Amino acid sequence: MQIKDIIALDDKYYMGVFGKRFPICFVDGKGSSLIDSQGKVYTDFLGGIAVNCLGYSDPGLIQTLQDQVAHVMHTSNYFYVETQALAAEKLCKATGFDKVFFSNSGAEALEGAIKLARKYFHNKGQEKYEIITMKNSFHGRTLATLSATGQAHYQEPYHPLVPTFVHVPFNDLQAVKAAVTDKTCAILMEPIQGEGGVIPAQAEFIQGVRQLCNEKGILMIADEVQCGMGRTGCMLASQKYGVKPDIVTLAKALGGGVPIGAFLATEEVAAAFAPGDHGSTFGGNHLATAAANYVLGQLMETDMLKKIAALGAYFKEKLQELVDKFPNIALQARGDGLMLGLQITPQVPVKDIVVALQQKGYIIGTAGGNTLRFVPPYVISKADIDGLIAALEKIFQML
Repeated sequence: MQIKDIIALDDKYYMGVFGKRFPICFVDGKGSSLIDSQGKVYTDFLGGIAVNCLGYSDPGLIQTLQDQVAHVMHTSNYFYVETQALAAEKLCKATGFDKVFFSNSGAEALEGAIKLARKYFHNKGQEKYEIITMKNSFHGRTLATLSATGQAHYQEPYHPLVPTFVHVPFNDLQAVKAAVTDKTCAILMEPIQGEGGVIPAQAEFIQGVRQLCNEKGILMIADEVQCGMGRTGCMLASQKYGVKPDIVTLAKALGGGVPIGAFLATEEVAAAFAPGDHGSTFGGNHLATAAANYVLGQLMETDMLKKIAALGAYFKEKLQELVDKFPNIALQARGDGLMLGLQITPQVPVKDIVVALQQKGYIIGTAGGNTLRFVPPYVISKADIDGLIAALEKIFQML
């Protein structure tokens, strides 16, 4: 189909929640490259929004999925699923947690984490149900995760929201301490705020939150849907801070493009769920967990994490050079590993830069605070990074 025909069908039949999308339709890809319906090749620094961690047409992932499809894709959780059990073992060993539940998305993983935190204190006979979350955060688009999100513009059309979420400034430990009450059951935070502008937690903040939770007997929940699964060069971003939450959520890169989410917990916390307390029809099915097994194998059994850390450091250094060279345009380079942001002056809309880069053959995303967001596949190369930086430099010279 021609792109104009695809757009016409979309306009007629698809709900307009995405507005006018970029007039591109990708039909193929290899490595860090994407090919559109017109045959144009792009280098991908968006990764399907931090999802396609192994890039495109990874031979091992293709073979894994083909083999699974040839047998069975779904049977339901009434029965045991071998790929699910294997993925659970790998994920727990890779992260240091004891138990996991597989969902279909990051938002579902957060819903499960919220339920588990509440159930944990319900079982203790304690009336604790409030959850402290951070301003500028993003936790999903279900009603509960939207209520947990600390950005009013996402919430305004959906009032009344789910109560008992309290929002405080990110990286403000005193504000978190002041918000704790005898009803608080958990503190929920992203180690790196993604949608909010690729803003990392300060070490003293995230470590202080962990200490506060220990002192008050409340749970710490880390939303690592975007920053987890190796994105920062560690399996979990919280590991880089020397912090272990009580519950952690994952999704995006976990399936390498196949929809899957997960929440993990310590043995004590996970034991709060009894049979019937939670469930999912599709969650953790044969196909999704076969994909997760393959992705986990690549992260755990190769040197991929070391490569992510090294590439991320190089990439951030190159972004900082742009800040130094164009201080009136590029205000700050931030992030960790292959989750990086470049904040742009408010006078230059970041979408204009995104479109200019598309014309030069590069795909990137945006985030809050007029920020360019880079979450490429883990197979991105130094040459790819150099090409992107050169393209950005040319664009900045024209501004």
